[in-house]
Amino acid sequence: MPETLTVIETRAAGLPAETLARVKAYQRASKAEATVRAYSSDWREFQAWCVRTGFPSTPASPEAVAAFLVAEAEAGRSASTIGRRCAAIRYAHKLAKQPDPTDDEEVRATMKGIRRRIGVAPKRKAAATAEIVAAMLMRIPDTMTGKRDRALLALGFAGAFRRSELVALDVADLAEHADGLRVTVRRSKTDQEGQGIEKAIPHGRFIRPVALLREWLDAASITEGAVFRPVSRSGNVRSVSSNAEVGTEPRPPRLTTQAVADIIKRYTVAAGLDPALFGAHSLRAGFVTSAAERGADLARIMDVSGHRDPRTVVGYIRRASMFKDHAGGGFL
Repeated sequence: MPETLTVIETRAAGLPAETLARVKAYQRASKAEATVRAYSSDWREFQAWCVRTGFPSTPASPEAVAAFLVAEAEAGRSASTIGRRCAAIRYAHKLAKQPDPTDDEEVRATMKGIRRRIGVAPKRKAAATAEIVAAMLMRIPDTMTGKRDRALLALGFAGAFRRSELVALDVADLAEHADGLRVTVRRSKTDQEGQGIEKAIPHGRFIRPVALLREWLDAASITEGAVFRPVSRSGNVRSVSSNAEVGTEPRPPRLTTQAVADIIKRYTVAAGLDPALFGAHSLRAGFVTSAAERGADLARIMDVSGHRDPRTVVGYIRRASMFKDHAGGGFL
């Protein structure tokens, strides 16, 4: 949020530039990186709208914010996106030590009306269940890229990983165990302070995540650093990042979170499925759904998925078992 940070810098006049830069870095660290990126994009959208309409963006009036939210709704934005943009405006004003324009009845009433008119039901991606993952794995070629993709899909499913967790994994986060693998997730959406959680990945008989992961690491000669890395068209695993900062030690590059989504879509097509129905969340949803279909205990499912709110998992379980023992099954 460039304009907001400029306001902070003005108020912090007298602070050395180096000290101010460190303060800004810690302020940004108070939010997850994905949230910071989303808020920055939302804030730029609001600034651009203000330039077009002639309203000041900082400080913004409640009337301007309400008008912006309505414009977003009429442009076809989802209620969740509009709500996040409202939160970004709130956060920007707090950073700038300006009155919060979203804390006004006019803005609250506008958001309520938007939610009622548009609806807030999330657009869920289809779950890549065990059967779907198995079908995807069968259609992956035995190339270097294929070995990586098999390992990524199998491990992502077996650990109900978020894509951000998958791309953040290092070899040091993997610990061999007689029954499989212990994987340490050092930071996640529900663990922004980095306390870390450990996930158990069984060897398995059908998906075989541990064997596929080992096959990829051995073939790519990866013994440290990032687990999942880009592979060139010629089949070479990239070993040094081209984005390394000057003066820092080059590190192996990682796959991006977008690459994970692209890989999932690529192999859903290969398996004869509609890629529009699947996304990066499909592996995580697929594990929970598959476990629920097989009668796994709620607490044990949450041990793997890392969900904090059982209501989220209960929703998956309900969808997985909605036809089981149906109330009308005996007479319909």
